[in-house]
Amino acid sequence: MAALDMDPQYVKAILEPLGMLRHPILFITDHQRPEILEKLKADPDIGPNIHLIPTEASWVGGDITAAIMSDVFIGNPASSFSGFIAKSRVALGFDTNFMFRTKTVDGGWVDVCDHRCIFDKKV
Repeated sequence: MAALDMDPQYVKAILEPLGMLRHPILFITDHQRPEILEKLKADPDIGPNIHLIPTEASWVGGDITAAIMSDVFIGNPASSFSGFIAKSRVALGFDTNFMFRTKTVDGGWVDVCDHRCIFDKKV
């Protein structure tokens, strides 16, 4: 699943239509899958824009706040932190949350549920 792996093509498909592909990307991680960051950093379009919060400055409250207040949030649908961030962003009126997307037969990407599905306990 592209959202779980944060494939560069998936990330670009979200950021490019929003005009955000050339803007800084704050990558927040729990360091469980370092290959995701390495893959994104290796991409010629995304890599130069990736920024990390230094380990010594990172703490869960600050990281979550930065994600909540971001212009665009691309979350991992299996992450409880991503779910909390997306719910907080919806409550604050932000509509650029991307967690539940699928690839169409023509290669495009579509949301599989609207912003309210993040509150569905079955999701």
